[in-house]
Amino acid sequence: MLKIGDFSRLSRVSIRMLRYYDDANLIKPKMVDEFTGYRYYSEHQLVEMGRINALKDMGFGVAAISEILKVENNSSELDQMFKVHKAQLMEESETLSNRIRLLDAAIERLRKDEIMKYDCVIKQLSERYVASVRQIIPKYEEEGKLWHVLFSETAKLGMIPCGPAMAILHDREFKENDVDVEVQLEVKGSYKDTEHVKFKTEPALEVASTTFHGSYSQFTEVYSNLAAWVAENGYEFNGPMIDIYHVSPNETRNPDEFVTEVCCPVKKQ
Repeated sequence: MLKIGDFSRLSRVSIRMLRYYDDANLIKPKMVDEFTGYRYYSEHQLVEMGRINALKDMGFGVAAISEILKVENNSSELDQMFKVHKAQLMEESETLSNRIRLLDAAIERLRKDEIMKYDCVIKQLSERYVASVRQIIPKYEEEGKLWHVLFSETAKLGMIPCGPAMAILHDREFKENDVDVEVQLEVKGSYKDTEHVKFKTEPALEVASTTFHGSYSQFTEVYSNLAAWVAENGYEFNGPMIDIYHVSPNETRNPDEFVTEVCCPVKKQ
Protein backbone atom coordinates (compact mmCIF):
# COMPACT_ATOMS: atom_id res chain seq x y z
CA MET A 1 0.00 0.00 0.00
CA LEU A 2 1.16 3.54 -0.76
CA LYS A 3 0.59 6.64 1.32
CA ILE A 4 -1.16 9.42 -0.58
CA GLY A 5 2.08 11.42 -0.80
CA ASP A 6 3.97 8.50 -2.33
CA PHE A 7 1.10 7.75 -4.70
CA SER A 8 1.02 11.43 -5.69
CA ARG A 9 4.74 11.44 -6.45
CA LEU A 10 4.65 8.19 -8.47
CA SER A 11 1.49 9.06 -10.41
CA ARG A 12 2.55 12.71 -10.95
CA VAL A 13 -0.84 13.90 -9.69
CA SER A 14 -1.09 16.44 -6.86
CA ILE A 15 -2.63 15.47 -3.54
CA ARG A 16 -5.24 18.19 -4.12
CA MET A 17 -6.29 16.55 -7.40
CA LEU A 18 -6.31 13.07 -5.83
CA ARG A 19 -8.73 14.34 -3.20
CA TYR A 20 -10.84 15.92 -5.93
CA TYR A 21 -10.91 12.64 -7.86
CA ASP A 22 -11.89 10.86 -4.64
CA ASP A 23 -14.82 13.25 -4.07
CA ALA A 24 -15.85 12.79 -7.71
CA ASN A 25 -15.75 8.98 -7.31
CA LEU A 26 -13.24 8.75 -10.15
CA ILE A 27 -10.50 6.95 -8.23
CA LYS A 28 -10.80 6.33 -4.52
CA PRO A 29 -8.18 5.19 -1.99
CA LYS A 30 -8.07 1.47 -1.32
CA MET A 31 -8.12 2.23 2.38
CA VAL A 32 -8.66 5.17 4.72
CA ASP A 33 -7.34 4.80 8.28
CA GLU A 34 -10.36 5.34 10.51
CA PHE A 35 -8.25 6.85 13.30
CA THR A 36 -5.83 9.09 11.40
CA GLY A 37 -7.81 9.69 8.20
CA TYR A 38 -4.72 8.84 6.14
CA ARG A 39 -5.47 7.61 2.65
CA TYR A 40 -3.68 4.65 1.13
CA TYR A 41 -3.60 3.53 -2.49
CA SER A 42 -2.74 0.20 -4.07
CA GLU A 43 0.28 -0.08 -6.36
CA HIS A 44 -2.12 -1.45 -9.01
CA GLN A 45 -4.01 1.86 -8.94
CA LEU A 46 -1.00 3.53 -10.56
CA VAL A 47 -2.06 1.85 -13.81
CA GLU A 48 -5.61 3.17 -13.40
CA MET A 49 -4.25 6.61 -12.62
CA GLY A 50 -2.16 6.42 -15.79
CA ARG A 51 -5.31 5.82 -17.86
CA ILE A 52 -7.01 8.77 -16.18
CA ASN A 53 -4.02 11.01 -16.90
CA ALA A 54 -4.00 9.94 -20.54
CA LEU A 55 -7.70 10.72 -20.94
CA LYS A 56 -7.24 14.07 -19.18
CA ASP A 57 -4.42 14.92 -21.62
CA MET A 58 -6.84 14.17 -24.48
CA GLY A 59 -9.13 16.90 -23.13
CA PHE A 60 -11.78 14.76 -21.43
CA GLY A 61 -13.35 16.16 -18.26
CA VAL A 62 -13.92 14.23 -15.06
CA ALA A 63 -17.51 13.27 -15.91
CA ALA A 64 -16.51 11.99 -19.34
CA ILE A 65 -13.54 10.06 -17.95
CA SER A 66 -15.87 8.38 -15.45
CA GLU A 67 -18.16 7.26 -18.30
CA ILE A 68 -15.21 6.04 -20.37
CA LEU A 69 -13.82 3.95 -17.50
CA LYS A 70 -17.19 2.22 -17.19
CA VAL A 71 -16.94 0.93 -20.77
CA GLU A 72 -13.16 0.60 -21.11
CA ASN A 73 -13.52 -3.07 -22.11
CA ASN A 74 -16.04 -2.28 -24.85
CA SER A 75 -13.95 -1.23 -27.85
CA SER A 76 -16.91 -0.21 -30.03
CA GLU A 77 -18.31 2.18 -27.40
CA LEU A 78 -14.84 3.59 -26.74
CA ASP A 79 -14.32 4.13 -30.46
CA GLN A 80 -17.57 6.08 -30.74
CA MET A 81 -16.81 8.22 -27.68
CA PHE A 82 -13.34 9.02 -28.98
CA LYS A 83 -14.67 9.95 -32.43
CA VAL A 84 -17.28 12.31 -30.95
CA HIS A 85 -14.63 13.98 -28.80
CA LYS A 86 -12.27 14.28 -31.76
CA ALA A 87 -14.98 16.02 -33.79
CA GLN A 88 -15.52 18.49 -30.94
CA LEU A 89 -11.80 19.20 -30.71
CA MET A 90 -11.60 19.72 -34.48
CA GLU A 91 -14.42 22.26 -34.27
CA GLU A 92 -12.69 24.05 -31.38
CA SER A 93 -9.42 24.02 -33.34
CA GLU A 94 -11.13 25.58 -36.37
CA THR A 95 -12.65 28.27 -34.15
CA LEU A 96 -9.24 29.07 -32.62
CA SER A 97 -7.59 29.14 -36.05
CA ASN A 98 -10.22 31.60 -37.28
CA ARG A 99 -9.64 33.84 -34.25
CA ILE A 100 -5.90 33.79 -34.94
CA ARG A 101 -6.53 34.74 -38.59
CA LEU A 102 -8.71 37.65 -37.45
CA LEU A 103 -5.99 38.83 -35.08
CA ASP A 104 -3.36 38.54 -37.82
CA ALA A 105 -5.54 40.61 -40.16
CA ALA A 106 -6.08 43.26 -37.46
CA ILE A 107 -2.35 43.41 -36.72
CA GLU A 108 -1.56 43.75 -40.42
CA ARG A 109 -4.03 46.61 -40.78
CA LEU A 110 -2.49 48.40 -37.80
CA ARG A 111 0.95 48.06 -39.35
CA LYS A 112 -0.32 49.57 -42.60
CA ASP A 113 -2.43 52.15 -40.75
CA GLU A 114 -5.15 50.99 -43.12
CA ILE A 115 -8.77 52.11 -43.05
CA MET A 116 -10.97 49.85 -45.13
CA LYS A 117 -13.32 51.63 -47.52
CA TYR A 118 -16.12 49.95 -49.40
CA ASP A 119 -17.78 51.74 -52.30
CA CYS A 120 -21.51 51.09 -52.60
CA VAL A 121 -23.71 51.39 -55.69
CA ILE A 122 -27.27 50.68 -56.79
CA LYS A 123 -27.35 48.13 -59.61
CA GLN A 124 -29.58 45.58 -61.29
CA LEU A 125 -29.06 41.85 -60.91
CA SER A 126 -30.31 40.45 -64.21
CA GLU A 127 -32.82 37.63 -64.49
CA ARG A 128 -30.92 34.37 -64.22
CA TYR A 129 -31.50 30.62 -64.51
CA VAL A 130 -29.88 28.87 -61.55
CA ALA A 131 -29.21 25.54 -59.91
CA SER A 132 -30.25 25.99 -56.28
CA VAL A 133 -29.94 24.15 -52.97
CA ARG A 134 -31.72 25.58 -49.93
CA GLN A 135 -31.48 23.90 -46.55
CA ILE A 136 -31.31 24.56 -42.83
CA ILE A 137 -27.67 24.03 -41.82
CA PRO A 138 -26.05 24.20 -38.35
CA LYS A 139 -24.03 27.40 -38.94
CA TYR A 140 -23.33 29.90 -41.69
CA GLU A 141 -19.73 28.67 -41.80
CA GLU A 142 -20.96 25.26 -42.96
CA GLU A 143 -22.26 26.61 -46.26
CA GLY A 144 -19.77 24.33 -48.03
CA LYS A 145 -22.06 21.38 -47.31
CA LEU A 146 -24.67 22.88 -49.63
CA TRP A 147 -22.13 23.31 -52.43
CA HIS A 148 -21.11 19.69 -52.00
CA VAL A 149 -24.75 18.64 -52.43
CA LEU A 150 -25.16 20.85 -55.49
CA PHE A 151 -22.07 19.64 -57.32
CA SER A 152 -22.35 15.97 -56.34
CA GLU A 153 -26.01 15.67 -57.44
CA THR A 154 -25.42 17.47 -60.76
CA ALA A 155 -22.09 15.85 -61.66
CA LYS A 156 -23.66 13.70 -64.41
CA LEU A 157 -25.90 16.42 -65.89
CA GLY A 158 -23.21 18.14 -67.95
CA MET A 159 -24.26 21.41 -66.35
CA ILE A 160 -22.72 24.55 -67.92
CA PRO A 161 -22.04 27.38 -65.40
CA CYS A 162 -22.34 30.87 -66.87
CA GLY A 163 -22.07 33.13 -63.84
CA PRO A 164 -20.57 33.39 -60.36
CA ALA A 165 -21.66 31.30 -57.40
CA MET A 166 -23.76 33.03 -54.75
CA ALA A 167 -25.33 32.42 -51.37
CA ILE A 168 -28.62 33.86 -50.12
CA LEU A 169 -29.12 34.28 -46.37
CA HIS A 170 -32.86 33.91 -45.83
CA ASP A 171 -33.01 34.44 -42.07
CA ARG A 172 -34.55 37.77 -41.05
CA GLU A 173 -31.99 38.07 -38.26
CA PHE A 174 -28.55 36.71 -37.45
CA LYS A 175 -28.83 33.25 -35.93
CA GLU A 176 -26.16 31.28 -34.11
CA ASN A 177 -27.43 27.93 -35.35
CA ASP A 178 -30.02 26.26 -37.60
CA VAL A 179 -29.63 28.87 -40.32
CA ASP A 180 -31.61 29.11 -43.57
CA VAL A 181 -29.13 29.33 -46.45
CA GLU A 182 -29.53 28.89 -50.20
CA VAL A 183 -26.65 28.50 -52.65
CA GLN A 184 -27.11 29.23 -56.34
CA LEU A 185 -25.05 28.78 -59.48
CA GLU A 186 -26.15 30.46 -62.70
CA VAL A 187 -26.19 27.90 -65.50
CA LYS A 188 -26.85 27.78 -69.23
CA GLY A 189 -29.42 25.38 -70.67
CA SER A 190 -32.30 23.53 -69.03
CA TYR A 191 -32.10 20.69 -66.52
CA LYS A 192 -34.34 18.43 -64.43
CA ASP A 193 -34.42 18.78 -60.68
CA THR A 194 -32.51 16.23 -58.59
CA GLU A 195 -33.33 15.16 -55.05
CA HIS A 196 -32.05 18.37 -53.45
CA VAL A 197 -31.09 20.60 -56.40
CA LYS A 198 -33.84 22.74 -57.91
CA PHE A 199 -33.52 24.58 -61.22
CA LYS A 200 -35.42 27.85 -61.46
CA THR A 201 -35.43 31.32 -62.99
CA GLU A 202 -34.75 34.16 -60.58
CA PRO A 203 -36.27 37.56 -61.44
CA ALA A 204 -34.21 40.68 -61.93
CA LEU A 205 -33.49 42.59 -58.73
CA GLU A 206 -32.51 46.12 -57.81
CA VAL A 207 -29.83 45.84 -55.15
CA ALA A 208 -27.38 47.89 -53.15
CA SER A 209 -23.98 46.39 -53.82
CA THR A 210 -20.43 46.61 -52.53
CA THR A 211 -17.41 44.49 -53.45
CA PHE A 212 -14.42 43.72 -51.26
CA HIS A 213 -11.14 41.88 -51.67
CA GLY A 214 -9.70 39.60 -49.02
CA SER A 215 -10.83 37.22 -46.32
CA TYR A 216 -14.39 36.68 -45.14
CA SER A 217 -13.44 38.15 -41.76
CA GLN A 218 -14.52 41.50 -43.28
CA PHE A 219 -18.17 40.48 -43.66
CA THR A 220 -19.41 42.26 -40.50
CA GLU A 221 -17.61 45.47 -41.44
CA VAL A 222 -18.89 45.27 -45.01
CA TYR A 223 -22.50 44.67 -43.93
CA SER A 224 -22.27 47.60 -41.51
CA ASN A 225 -20.92 49.89 -44.24
CA LEU A 226 -23.63 48.79 -46.68
CA ALA A 227 -26.41 49.31 -44.12
CA ALA A 228 -25.20 52.84 -43.37
CA TRP A 229 -24.97 53.70 -47.08
CA VAL A 230 -28.48 52.37 -47.77
CA ALA A 231 -29.97 54.49 -44.98
CA GLU A 232 -28.02 57.63 -45.92
CA ASN A 233 -29.18 57.42 -49.55
CA GLY A 234 -32.89 57.06 -48.86
CA TYR A 235 -33.29 53.33 -49.41
CA GLU A 236 -34.42 50.48 -47.19
CA PHE A 237 -33.73 46.77 -47.33
CA ASN A 238 -36.29 44.74 -49.28
CA GLY A 239 -35.11 41.13 -49.14
CA PRO A 240 -32.41 38.73 -47.96
CA MET A 241 -28.68 39.41 -48.14
CA ILE A 242 -26.86 37.93 -51.14
CA ASP A 243 -23.14 37.08 -51.22
CA ILE A 244 -21.68 36.69 -54.72
CA TYR A 245 -18.35 34.88 -54.95
CA HIS A 246 -16.40 36.29 -57.92
CA VAL A 247 -13.17 34.65 -56.67
CA SER A 248 -13.86 32.01 -54.04
CA PRO A 249 -12.01 29.20 -52.21
CA ASN A 250 -12.88 27.09 -55.25
CA GLU A 251 -10.42 29.19 -57.31
CA THR A 252 -7.75 29.94 -54.70
CA ARG A 253 -6.77 28.84 -51.23
CA ASN A 254 -5.29 32.28 -50.45
CA PRO A 255 -7.92 34.39 -48.59
CA ASP A 256 -6.18 37.59 -49.71
CA GLU A 257 -7.22 36.76 -53.28
CA PHE A 258 -10.94 36.32 -52.55
CA VAL A 259 -13.28 38.76 -54.32
CA THR A 260 -16.78 38.92 -52.85
CA GLU A 261 -19.75 41.11 -53.70
CA VAL A 262 -22.36 41.73 -51.03
CA CYS A 263 -25.82 42.69 -52.30
CA CYS A 264 -29.22 43.29 -50.81
CA PRO A 265 -32.51 44.08 -52.56
CA VAL A 266 -33.61 47.63 -51.77
CA LYS A 267 -36.44 50.03 -52.43
CA LYS A 268 -36.84 53.76 -52.01
CA GLN A 269 -38.18 54.84 -48.64
